[in-house]
Amino acid sequence: MPNRPFVVAFLTLSCATTPTPTTAAPPGVEKYGNGVDWAKAGDETALALSGYLQTDTINPPGNETRGAEYLAALLKKDGIESEVVEFAPGRSNLIARLQAAGPAKDKPVCLLSHIDVVPAEVEAWPKETGPLSGAIDAEGFVWGRGALDMKGMGIIQAMTLVWLKRAGVPLSRDVILLAVGDEEVDNLGMKHLVEQRWASLDCGVLVNEGGLGVKNLLFENQTVFAISVAEKGALWLKMKATGEAGHGSTPVPQRAPTRLVEAVKALSTRQPAPQIHASLYELLRRIGEQKGGVTGFILQRPLLVNWFVTGRLMSKPATRAGITNTCQVTGFEGKGSAPNVIPSQVAAIIDCRLLPGTTPELVLAELKELTKHVEGIEFETANADAANESTWQDPFFDALARHAVGTRTDAVAGPVLSPGYTDSLLARPKGARAYGMVPFEVTQEELATMHGRNERVSKQNLTRGLEVLFRAVVDVAAAPP
Repeated sequence: MPNRPFVVAFLTLSCATTPTPTTAAPPGVEKYGNGVDWAKAGDETALALSGYLQTDTINPPGNETRGAEYLAALLKKDGIESEVVEFAPGRSNLIARLQAAGPAKDKPVCLLSHIDVVPAEVEAWPKETGPLSGAIDAEGFVWGRGALDMKGMGIIQAMTLVWLKRAGVPLSRDVILLAVGDEEVDNLGMKHLVEQRWASLDCGVLVNEGGLGVKNLLFENQTVFAISVAEKGALWLKMKATGEAGHGSTPVPQRAPTRLVEAVKALSTRQPAPQIHASLYELLRRIGEQKGGVTGFILQRPLLVNWFVTGRLMSKPATRAGITNTCQVTGFEGKGSAPNVIPSQVAAIIDCRLLPGTTPELVLAELKELTKHVEGIEFETANADAANESTWQDPFFDALARHAVGTRTDAVAGPVLSPGYTDSLLARPKGARAYGMVPFEVTQEELATMHGRNERVSKQNLTRGLEVLFRAVVDVAAAPP
């Protein structure tokens, strides 16, 4: 076995670090952002979000037309026309466009958000700051369902269009605002845009939800702005078990519920191997580059990450989900179930999330192999979407990362694979380079309010988030002065 100095030298040479790549903004365009009073813009944005949060678009049923009309009225105050496009009764998308000053030099920059929000347990929230209150408290937090997911982002996107118009920014390419319905359930709004309107949109780059800035994500006193460049695919299944129906008073082997329990137990033995996506290596490299020291040295070298970091990633559910193909039972169904009736068919609902390079067919075959010894088991596919990804070697990605960090020495921004999926999954096959970043900086406690109780966002985040997004869009869409 080679001696230790040789091994260290080999790793140092074969896994040498490279500087974080950046694309510079065109000279002179920073003047557009420098001319904005961001404190006043933040106050205006907070008030706009307050009204948006009071607009009930809880899905189900959605009623996203209300939200689309709210955004349309907001834009109209500054002379920005928009189109409210209905895809089902009471359910609409919004499209607004600022056109290039002359012939467009590139495909449009698209700002995508979803109008719908998930339900909330009203009784679990403080009375004065409930999920539809839009209340702004004494500390400057705006409360309501959707503050983080994702009406807050939708408002700063709308206000980005407003400030592009107010600042008189000459555009070299179109900037399009897209606010869609039904992201939280069936993605019907985005599907309608892709199927019916994409020829006129043809987004070149797109920013959507995905990553956030999280304080102390890996290390104390370091904020990581994760920008999702890839999303896991989704395979949703029903695992059905069939058998003879019977009376609950007489236990008999090989009934449907017994078979289902055995099949679920077989699935629990599944041990997926870790697969670190290239974006995670890059994010860790950037974190290590900023942190320095021995830890930074390790994080900047994929071989050392494999040796020393993979085990830690596998030990935590959140990070384990990012490096494995996951499958878990999320619910059960029974045909005619009752305490004294053994039904002839029962089913388990299974949610599998797939890494790039893994097909739904491959995972389904794996599950069938695990349960082949159990009689009466069959699988029904409800949804099968493969993962997809975008390169982070892109000026818009660089602009988002650059402005998220600014001149700070305690923050870093980099690419990441999202374990969930968003409407970006539908945009990438149409040719758009899609990135997920809500430019807010939150604590772990604030992050936990998404889809939970007490969801809120600070006015400080709205102010800084608006400036980050505005400057990033200007960097890639403004014509040089």
